[in-house]
Amino acid sequence: MIIITGSVTIRPEHFDEALALGIEHSRRSRAEPGCIAHNCHVDSEAPRRIVFVEEWADLVVVAAHFAVPESGKFVSRLAAMAEISPEMRIFMAEEQRR
Repeated sequence: MIIITGSVTIRPEHFDEALALGIEHSRRSRAEPGCIAHNCHVDSEAPRRIVFVEEWADLVVVAAHFAVPESGKFVSRLAAMAEISPEMRIFMAEEQRR
């Protein structure tokens, strides 16, 4: 499984628009093949920071997700509203059973 985390701190005047875009992007992404989860959150300690947590089946579907034109447009729009450059990390994970 692939886990992706991302975050962006939004300028105050753009926060509502950015959050709506993030929620829309997460909903659209969940409909893509291989998407296990894709969620958009507001950081409770930094309320203008939007955090994304994603789970994908493998790197092939992640590459397909990044190739979707809407994904590129989303990243560009969000970056234009950012106060601090967006961050993203990609992890390969294996679920551990207790």
